[in-house]
Amino acid sequence: MFSGLPLFPEQASSFAADVDALYFFIIAVSAFFASLIAILVLIFAVKYRRRHDQEVGAPIEGSLPLELAWSLIPTVIAMVMFAWGAQVYYDLRRPPAEAHQIYAVGKQWMWKFQHLEGPREINELHVPTGRPVKITVTSEDVIHSLYFPSFRTKIDAIPGRYTTLWFEPTKPGRYHIFCAEYCGTMHSGMIGTVVVMEPAQYQAWLSGGAGEGTLAEQGARLFQDLSCNTCHLETAQGRGPSLKDIMGKPVQLTTGESVMVDEVYLRESILNSQAKIVAGYTPLMPTFQGLISEEGLVALIEYIRTLSPQAATAPAAAPAPPVEAPAPAPQGDRN
Repeated sequence: MFSGLPLFPEQASSFAADVDALYFFIIAVSAFFASLIAILVLIFAVKYRRRHDQEVGAPIEGSLPLELAWSLIPTVIAMVMFAWGAQVYYDLRRPPAEAHQIYAVGKQWMWKFQHLEGPREINELHVPTGRPVKITVTSEDVIHSLYFPSFRTKIDAIPGRYTTLWFEPTKPGRYHIFCAEYCGTMHSGMIGTVVVMEPAQYQAWLSGGAGEGTLAEQGARLFQDLSCNTCHLETAQGRGPSLKDIMGKPVQLTTGESVMVDEVYLRESILNSQAKIVAGYTPLMPTFQGLISEEGLVALIEYIRTLSPQAATAPAAAPAPPVEAPAPAPQGDRN
């Protein structure tokens, strides 16, 4: 519907029609009542106009049924909008557990995408049809907003945080990517393209672009390059806690509180290692703020996932967008 108009891109995702239906319903209701009020104002202005200077208006008594009607009808319509909108929002923000995982990093003025299988892309994203795709988003500098008009979804890319969106492409083709948050002088040039391919074509494309290995393999190399493996031993006998089977489990801190080991916790542990110290360990680990890129953090996270087989088998089911794995230094220790 309206796909030929610039303001109404093609519906190319599984929930695009639902988003459009809600949008047009709200527009129709708003237009109806705006027109009704404008017409009634004109009618009453003519019908009840003052015809001479001495004319006095007739007394008007209230009508309980009328007052109830113009109170209850808008309330019912508003609740329909609320319930419908809540359902659509719920669907937009709950990616299926089997969703294909991709990471995105916004940077003035480009979008960088990283596939778990290894391929990296800039301002272009290849995805398969008929399969849910979950994108975990962050930013290297300022706030951006990853926007897919044809999929009817977008999410802010916030420095230091991870957000997620998902969609299921339904039609092969090429679709726009925009930044929907003003991010600087070249904001209008921060654009890209989604290339939606048939599953077989997508697999062929993937197999030809993983020269550096999978994302987890890249993280494993970085884990060793940073000497994280000298402190975080699987035997739990190192100067830092073991990272084996920690994802999705609570950990006790020196303060006595318990926190869940998720992406947010791991990111903080790498970039600000003194924030939360695991009980039984001392704050020896240096911070890695400014020493690891966002791409490196993402790779470390995926490697940490492989150390927790249960978490690694369902990356899309993680409650919060990925963050990073605790990467200790030669004398580091905490998590």
